[in-house]
Amino acid sequence: MKRGVLARSRTLDLEQPTGSDRDVAPDVAIVDWDAGPPRQGRTVSEAVVCRFVAGLDIVAILGAGAAAIHLASLTTDWRLEGLVVLLGALLASNFLRLTGAYRFRHFSDLGATIGRALLAWLLTLGTLFVAAFFFEPITATTGPWTALWFSLGVATIVASRVALHRQVKSWQRAGRLGELVAIIGTGPMAQRLLRGLNAVPGGPRILGVYDDDSASLPRRCMGHAILGSVDDLVRDVRLYGVDTVIVALPPAAEHQLVETLNKLTVVPVDVRLCPGEFALRLGTVQASHIGGHTFLNVIDRPLRDWRWIAKSIEDRILGALILAVISPVMLAVAVLIRIDSPGPILFRQKRYGFNKELIEVLKFRTMYREQCDADGEQLTRRNDPRITRVGAFLRRTSLDELPQFLNVVRGEMSIVGPRPHAPAAKAGPLFYQEAVKHYDTRHRVKPGITGWAQVNGWRGETNTLEQIRKRVEHDLYYIEHWSIALDLRIIARTVVSGFSGHNAF
Repeated sequence: MKRGVLARSRTLDLEQPTGSDRDVAPDVAIVDWDAGPPRQGRTVSEAVVCRFVAGLDIVAILGAGAAAIHLASLTTDWRLEGLVVLLGALLASNFLRLTGAYRFRHFSDLGATIGRALLAWLLTLGTLFVAAFFFEPITATTGPWTALWFSLGVATIVASRVALHRQVKSWQRAGRLGELVAIIGTGPMAQRLLRGLNAVPGGPRILGVYDDDSASLPRRCMGHAILGSVDDLVRDVRLYGVDTVIVALPPAAEHQLVETLNKLTVVPVDVRLCPGEFALRLGTVQASHIGGHTFLNVIDRPLRDWRWIAKSIEDRILGALILAVISPVMLAVAVLIRIDSPGPILFRQKRYGFNKELIEVLKFRTMYREQCDADGEQLTRRNDPRITRVGAFLRRTSLDELPQFLNVVRGEMSIVGPRPHAPAAKAGPLFYQEAVKHYDTRHRVKPGITGWAQVNGWRGETNTLEQIRKRVEHDLYYIEHWSIALDLRIIARTVVSGFSGHNAF
């Protein structure tokens, strides 16, 4: 179907709201653009919060049991009592889930969250009390300490729920709860979707609607602002931290669907597809449920929820430890640079970071001060006259990269990831973005000090298109196959052989 026909049919199918937007969509969270842009910050992961609270409850129950055993003076066998505490923690874990104590939507209601948690705790103690009539080991451990355990358990549960309630309210005020969703499409399928999302209480926060024919469309669709084309959406994902993009294009627009998905692969966002005939060509895919609707998962963020937390912990802990170990080496290098040539010790250069944000990458200065290339327009080459004597040694051994552990500790970079490139970097006559079609896809994770491409020999000059394409190919492999084990493998290979090589200069 031609785009012109699509545009005319969509214009006719658009339903204009009567009255205010609140009358059209009273239950959905509509982003008010007149009040300013939406929040910029990571959306709180409900899955991570619920699992963290579950783990904290088990620790609290075990801690309360240990304290009760220690404080009670009439205990007969603390080992048996310890087994009862473990059994109680296991029972409580199951009862807390059965009573719905870990449903995120209840955390904002203080009475509901405390009531469900206390009900589970009462069921736990009741089950242990009944079991004491049938199992001799449990009967032998009953005594004053159980009442103390129960009381301490109530106190910790109430205190944790009050603290959790306050934190959830704080997240609500900061606009960090609920997925920030963008919709692609304005035709009948998109209108049905928006109508359904509008009717769901506590549904996702809808940033707006996007369509490549936005210039010829009305300003709003089903009460939501039409904010531009898919290219504009790519920009807004980077600006406003969109969590999920839902593609609701007509099944007949197969070519447009493919183009849209290709454009969205360069940003760290989950992409969900409204089911249609096109979905039959995608092969095996998983499904997601948003606002009571089912969508097909066609693109996932590389790192989310626990994977993002694990990667962050790895970077901060390893980064701090490595920084502490190499600090004497960095001090010695700083002295050598100061002796070798006048100028600053550190060289700062703007490079692309996560989500294509510009970050200031730190390196030891290896060039003469007046010849430093802050924009990275001229790549380093063999026997480069701009490089100092100490700088040549630092580059051959990659010691010039050591200050980037400060970037890691600051959260701007990872230890392992695609290397950050300067905006003006070129492969031959072409900018990297022009040389490789899906080059920006590598910005879906934080850049790294070392990476899969580097340990496989793809570092140094990029005089040909093949060199940068191989780098990006290895970067995308790393992103798709990320694991802590892979990171540790890359770090080990870097330590063993990655600090120098024929491509390091």
